[in-house]
Amino acid sequence: MTSHTASKGGTGRRPVLVSVVNDYPLVVAGVQHLLQPFGERVALTAGPRQRPDVVLYDTFGRAQGPTMRVGELLTRTRSRHLAVYSWNLSEPLVRASFEAGASGYLFKGLPAEQLVEALERVSAGTQVSPQPSSRTKAPSGADWPGRAQGLSVREAEIVALITRGLTNEEIAEQTFLSINSVKTYIRTAYRKMGVTRRPQAVLWGVQHHMTASLGGDEPES
Repeated sequence: MTSHTASKGGTGRRPVLVSVVNDYPLVVAGVQHLLQPFGERVALTAGPRQRPDVVLYDTFGRAQGPTMRVGELLTRTRSRHLAVYSWNLSEPLVRASFEAGASGYLFKGLPAEQLVEALERVSAGTQVSPQPSSRTKAPSGADWPGRAQGLSVREAEIVALITRGLTNEEIAEQTFLSINSVKTYIRTAYRKMGVTRRPQAVLWGVQHHMTASLGGDEPES
């Protein structure tokens, strides 16, 4: 994983320490950018030796719901709370995440200040559930592999999973999307990428940083 420390202010109580769990440095950097203006309230851990108050589990390209290893992640990071950070507000997925041990489920469309407020509540021991929202755009500063090439975050995640070698059925299972939705995202992504076949998509993904970094689930310094 990749983590950085957000800037801190000089007054007030200690910021909530957050460890972002994701295999894509660009995704972690996007979260850092979102939180940067709120350094007096929240900061990203500088490395695995720092004990986070909250593990923020970014679902981009990662297992969701009952397949999340929440207990293992909390043990590794020595944290008490894990919050899922996702675009998918499917009620079964949210319920499965809480049953797996998550303390919060946060929508990726939240403006930065609302994200900070939610992280503070999770750190304080409050179970935070997502609120219904019509927002579909990412907040300013969020980033992901393929964004510069015009891929939406959903399309990019599907392409990242294709690059990792997953089948359409495996992608649907991991993302809690229907197989038809997965195929639709693939078609729209392929048009933007200028490819027509899966091997071409894999090569495009490798060339555009869609391969996950190595190092497991624990953030690196």
